[in-house]
Amino acid sequence: MTRERNSEYKPLSFSTTMRNPARIADFLKCILPYEGQTLTNEIIMNVAATLIKKKLYKPMYIGRTPRLKFILNEERDFTDLEVSEIIQNSPQNHKEAGFDKGWPSRFDTWYKLPMEFGFLYYKMNAPIEISTTGHMLIDAHNENPINDEKIKNVFLNSLMKYQTNNPFRKNANDNSPLVLLLQVIKLLKDDPDENDAGVFRSELSLIICWPDRNAQALYEKIKELRRQYSFTYGDEIIYDICLELLGATEDQKNRFKINQITGEAVDEFIRKMRITGVVSLRGNGRFIDFNSFEMEKIEYILDNYVNYSNYQSKREFFDYMGSIDTEIVSLTQIVDDSIVFDARINTLNQWATEYAKEDIANELNILSRNGESRNAILRVIDKPTRLEFLTSIALKQNFVDLDVRPNYHVDDEGLPTFTASGGVADIECYDTDCNSLVEVTLMCARNQATNEMPAITRHLQEAIEKDPNITHFSMLVAPSIHTDTKYMAGYSKYQYGIDILTLTITEFIEQISVNRRIMEMLPV
Repeated sequence: MTRERNSEYKPLSFSTTMRNPARIADFLKCILPYEGQTLTNEIIMNVAATLIKKKLYKPMYIGRTPRLKFILNEERDFTDLEVSEIIQNSPQNHKEAGFDKGWPSRFDTWYKLPMEFGFLYYKMNAPIEISTTGHMLIDAHNENPINDEKIKNVFLNSLMKYQTNNPFRKNANDNSPLVLLLQVIKLLKDDPDENDAGVFRSELSLIICWPDRNAQALYEKIKELRRQYSFTYGDEIIYDICLELLGATEDQKNRFKINQITGEAVDEFIRKMRITGVVSLRGNGRFIDFNSFEMEKIEYILDNYVNYSNYQSKREFFDYMGSIDTEIVSLTQIVDDSIVFDARINTLNQWATEYAKEDIANELNILSRNGESRNAILRVIDKPTRLEFLTSIALKQNFVDLDVRPNYHVDDEGLPTFTASGGVADIECYDTDCNSLVEVTLMCARNQATNEMPAITRHLQEAIEKDPNITHFSMLVAPSIHTDTKYMAGYSKYQYGIDILTLTITEFIEQISVNRRIMEMLPV
């Protein structure tokens, strides 16, 4: 029997393998058929095969094999024979406690965070369980369109309960990070000397390393830091303070890297907190603050979750995390549509003014090649949502008189939180001589055509029917355009007489830079 390690003080570190809530839902869907069955290595291999088949997990062997790499951009799944080949040539040199070395341990790394969040419970030779919240997350992603509001509520339900020292981790830090963050923001906002400011981005490292749930002491530490350095200190200052908070030994100092405590862990912390919908980024991403659109939920959390019990067993903690607080999911703050619209447009205009065209084009190219942005705000916005945001900015920058109206969801700062809901175009553009609908996607395989083109055709036909006296056209922008997508655009032109431009991100950047008006993008 493996002896469990003692808990130690260490930085909070959420798994970066599950950044996107859609990815968690997709992984849950792959284990869903085995719900109620006893977890064995055989089931683990079946789940691994499904994840590889659906291209949710891509071992390096695929990238080293041109024949398999080509299939990544095809609509079809890998065949059983191809999956078998990939598994045989992808030994997993990995070991997790309670699981055999290899694929069983890899399984644990995939599903560890969903289990911590209360979506799924598993251990070897015990029944696989998916909680109420796990099923809610799956259902939200199965809805058409995807139910973003339900997704936010599921993650808020989990993260307002989440404890750093939960039984799934060996972390001695005793706090609830979201609750601690909200408490400190409130203390800072109640302090007249702080000018209604939230938590400075670098100060998040303190929350990540804070040893207890004493929000007052954390607030006073932040005040001390601001008095001494204002907001001008470097990462080394905050790193040294964090090591002191953790009581780090010399060995731990080598293990707790500065780029983890002040960089990766902070980015992932912001991503996870923003999924809940209750925090906003302010001051060009320098401060984390309350999202005023969600004040009722924030007040409910501060009234009901500051005091909580610690759980000693994984089973008890999972039951707590996986249950639904019906009050939090029923709270819906009614915000005037015009306020949301103004926030969205004002921020769009601000970015279009403050950033150079070349900077936005570069960020679009980073998305095109699936790279990582260095921009403090963009890097914590989910990539599909980021593409809608950047495309809107690029259109606004290059066509000055164009009325650009994106439909992505925003916080009270006007920054995107989720992609546009179904039933509307991603971006609506209005000019004196034409109206255009812009759709964007990161999908590049054949499902690009089946997922995008019918809706694009329908939206365009509805727009023409509503206002037949002006020219209308649509465009689809993606990293690459599949042949079937081009075919369906041609068919729509032939069958319905409507224009749908299909542009790679590179082509889009080039065309908006050489045309004075969006109408000129239409071929003569």
